Amino acid sequence: MSTVEELIERSRAAQQKFEFATQEQVDAAAKAICKSIYDNAERLGKLAVVDSRMGKVEDKISKCRAKSSLIWEDLKDKKSVGIIGKDEVKRLYKVAKPMGVVASIIPSTNPVVTPMSNAAFALKTRNSIIFAPHPRGIQCCHECVKLFRAALKELGFPEDLVLEVDEVSMENSNKLMQMADVIVATGGMGMVKAAYSSGKPAYGVGQGNVQCIVDRDADIQKAAADIVLGRGFDYGLICLGEQTAYIPAEKFDEFLEAFRAAGAYYVDDPKEVDIVRKGLFPEAGGPISRKVVGLSPAKIAEIIGLPGVPEDARVLAVRGTKPGRGDDLNREKMCPVINIIPYEGSFEDAVNMALINLDYEGKGHSVAVHSNTPEHVEYAALHCPVSRLIVNQPAGTTGGGSPTNGFTATTTLGCGSWGNNSFSGNFTYKLLMNLTRVGYPLDHSYLPDPAKAWED
Repeated sequence: MSTVEELIERSRAAQQKFEFATQEQVDAAAKAICKSIYDNAERLGKLAVVDSRMGKVEDKISKCRAKSSLIWEDLKDKKSVGIIGKDEVKRLYKVAKPMGVVASIIPSTNPVVTPMSNAAFALKTRNSIIFAPHPRGIQCCHECVKLFRAALKELGFPEDLVLEVDEVSMENSNKLMQMADVIVATGGMGMVKAAYSSGKPAYGVGQGNVQCIVDRDADIQKAAADIVLGRGFDYGLICLGEQTAYIPAEKFDEFLEAFRAAGAYYVDDPKEVDIVRKGLFPEAGGPISRKVVGLSPAKIAEIIGLPGVPEDARVLAVRGTKPGRGDDLNREKMCPVINIIPYEGSFEDAVNMALINLDYEGKGHSVAVHSNTPEHVEYAALHCPVSRLIVNQPAGTTGGGSPTNGFTATTTLGCGSWGNNSFSGNFTYKLLMNLTRVGYPLDHSYLPDPAKAWED
């Protein structure tokens, strides 16, 4: 069993051997990482549910295949070695350099695709990487590392480019973050805060609480189906999953009919809504109950004592009253439960309701909008303090990259300064490069004649 100090030493030695790899070599390494997960998706998807005791097997398998394919498709043909950009006018060009040893903190919610994503990004940029898994993801991380190291060995690269912490503990995770060159922290806010406090450059994620606004001109049938798909995927573990949806009051019945047809079980009796509220948040204002995280709607209903929820329900929906503090159902719920609130006023009023909830929890993350009015989409984009605005799509399955949109494929989602993060957007390989900028003298000064400098 290696100490953290020994792992850092081995990782740094491997990275130094890889530091001057060619573009073709780093691409081969990144591709091999992604393909190893794709080829073992079924086995790893099943293991992820057993190891973490959360999530849905079919969705874990689907996520392994989709994310590995999407991330490699996004990485291939992109320059990350040598001169990666030239500005002939300013006579300036950029040279990509590695950062060194990457410390990757892995969450229990994504114990397979997050190691894959971060390893592919690290190797694409000629770094090495060391994983610190969550206790409920140790076996998944171990299997991933075995696959990655075997793939690297076959290519003739140092196996120690990928390592894992042998003994999982908060102390070792903190030590790893303090000794690495850069940190990618995906997980709870406590771990993210520790990453930012480590004294090393860090990329951490913010808390999700995705607000979903349905416009009056939206395709109600499609919006309802999209919301069920996004909220129910992997039993609600995805931080991009829709949390509260605002529906035009006059279309509420039409929406509920479509919502139920898509697989939602709807609760509007105040007593039953309170059962859900207290079952998810036993202590008002406190953390979500670990008993319900990442479980099916039927299993959640059994645990909290809510009768009538069928086994095939994909989402458990509750009738909300108003947004904001004072109702825990307005918060992030890491299970397939969604809050539904009708609105009487304008689209702008619905945006204001979403803003109230974001101010409560989840500022900086994402908002979903179902609308066919570009001005309304633009209004939401201008007014919502989020890093992603997802339009006419299931947020939970597309905000992290999709074949049907332009979002960068990733498993790590930054929330900007709104969410106390160092970046806003989808984490990718570009954030693991140092850049040397080379500047030549221009043929003439770009400044105007000083006497005319301030003229319009």
